[in-house]
Amino acid sequence: MIKNIIFDFGDIFINLDKQGTYKAMAALGVSEISDEMIQVYHHYEKGLMSTDDFIKFFHDRFHIPKTALIAAWNSILLDFPARRLEFLKEISASKKYRLFLLSNTNDLHIKWVQNSLGEKFYNEFKSCFEQFYLSHEINFRKPDAEIYEFVLNKNSLVADETLFVDDLKENTDAANKLGIHVWNLIPGKEDVITLFTKNKFL
Repeated sequence: MIKNIIFDFGDIFINLDKQGTYKAMAALGVSEISDEMIQVYHHYEKGLMSTDDFIKFFHDRFHIPKTALIAAWNSILLDFPARRLEFLKEISASKKYRLFLLSNTNDLHIKWVQNSLGEKFYNEFKSCFEQFYLSHEINFRKPDAEIYEFVLNKNSLVADETLFVDDLKENTDAANKLGIHVWNLIPGKEDVITLFTKNKFL
């Protein structure tokens, strides 16, 4: 029996343009993403680098204005359909499941989200969860096994009683290896509001 549901954020609740940042950076003259750039991004996403240092890395490397870099970085983020918040609020109000958010989210992105959604919407969303885990705050990122073990151990969750919902197969595969039930939601074809029709064990 599923007692706990762990949700991802991007392309589960808030829509993403996964190529948005790449396209925006290309428009600024950065057409190739190096291994070093990816490593810096992963460090930033795990909270191992400050926002100032992250922006400085790209500014010093490519001589792009910092405001343009921030805009390009946040261009991956789109809208958050209200129907998904209402659906989440219904699950939360039912008290049938313990709800958790687990997202690879960095400081710049979450600040954009807060400003874009507004304080009321964002707080209503956040309050639906027992715990709200962002990678840059807990120093782990998916799909590393440590991040799932952290959530399970921190909250005394049993893997076999837990469902994890994420849009990236590498993330759901990693969780499933630990015995967690998973739904690899396909953006554009599936929506989190169909959670209970897509997952027969709920």
